[in-house]
Amino acid sequence: MLGLRLSRSIHCRSYSTNLVRLVEVGPRDGLQNEKGAVPVSVKVELINRLARAGLVNIEAGSFVSPKWVPQMAGTADVLNQIEKYPNVHYPVLVPNQRGLQDLLSLSTVRPLTDEIAVFTAATDAFTNANLNCTIAESLTRLASVTRDALDRGLRVRGYVSVVIACPYSGKTDYKQVRAVAKELVDMGCYQVSLGETVGQGRPHEVAEMLEEVKKDVPVEKLAGHFHDTYGTAIANVLTALEHGVRTIDSSVGGLGGCPYSPGATGNVATEDVLYALQTSPYQVVGSYQGKTIDLETISEIGWWISEALGRETASRVGRALRARRRLEEAGKKLQSSL
Repeated sequence: MLGLRLSRSIHCRSYSTNLVRLVEVGPRDGLQNEKGAVPVSVKVELINRLARAGLVNIEAGSFVSPKWVPQMAGTADVLNQIEKYPNVHYPVLVPNQRGLQDLLSLSTVRPLTDEIAVFTAATDAFTNANLNCTIAESLTRLASVTRDALDRGLRVRGYVSVVIACPYSGKTDYKQVRAVAKELVDMGCYQVSLGETVGQGRPHEVAEMLEEVKKDVPVEKLAGHFHDTYGTAIANVLTALEHGVRTIDSSVGGLGGCPYSPGATGNVATEDVLYALQTSPYQVVGSYQGKTIDLETISEIGWWISEALGRETASRVGRALRARRRLEEAGKKLQSSL
C-alpha cells in the first residue's frame, strides 16, 4: 500500500437525509484548464453572479505557482474584489505551505476566506506528474498545511484525484483511495472530495469504489467530483447519491478539465445536476438568504462565462433551455405578426 497504513474499519452510521449540497468549482477547477489567462474582472463577476444565484460554496481560485497554472494568477485580487455574502464560503486551493503563507499574508486581521482545500491523488504516477512526489510524501506535506490552517481557524477540505482510473497507470486500486481518504480525514479535513479526474468511470465502478472507501470513512464526510469525458458524469452523480454521498462538486457551464490528465474534459455541469435532481427524492440545499437555486439563472451564467471564453456552454441542459427559449420567442414573433 505504498507505505500508507490502513486503519481498522469503522462503522459508518446511516445517512438518510436527501438534502444535497453543491460545491461550485467553476471559478477554480473550471478555469484552470483554459488555454489563456482569464481576466480577474471576469473571475470576480463569475463568482458574484454565482453567489447571487444562491450557491453557497464557491471555489474562488488557488494559490499555486502561476508558472505551472497561469490561469490561477490573480487569486489574491479576486479574494479582495469579490462581494462577500453572509454564509457563503469561498474556498481556495492551497498545494503546500508556501501557498498557505501567501494566503495568510494578504490580511493582518483575518484571512480573506474561511476555507482552504488541499489535494493529493490515489496513484503515485499522478502525484509525481502533478506534485513531483509520492502519495506518502504529499500527505506528509499536507499534514503540516492542514494543521497550520486549522490553528488559524480555517476549514480544510481534501481532494483525492484519479479515484477510478489514472491517465498514467490505468485502473486505480480502491483500497488506495480508501487509505488516502482516511489519512485526509485523520489530519483534520472536514470532507474529502473523491475526484473521478479522467471522466471514464462507470456507475458500477463508482459504487464499488465508494463501498470500499466507506469501510474507513463515514459517508457524510465524502463528496463526489465527476468529469464528463465519456458522458457518464450524471449517472455517476446519481450513483454516488444512492450510496449516501450528499455533496456534489459541479461546474457552471461544464467548465473544466485537468491540466495533468490528458484528454479529460469538463466537470459535470451545475445546470445538468440541478435538472437531474428536479422532482427527484433529492433536494438541493437552499442557498444565500433562503433563495432557491434557479435552473434558468444558472444556465444563463453558464452561457455568459462560456461566451466570455469564446465558446458555447458545455452543459446539455443549458443548450436545451436556450434552444427552447429561442423557439418560444420565434413562436411569439410569428403569432404577433399574424
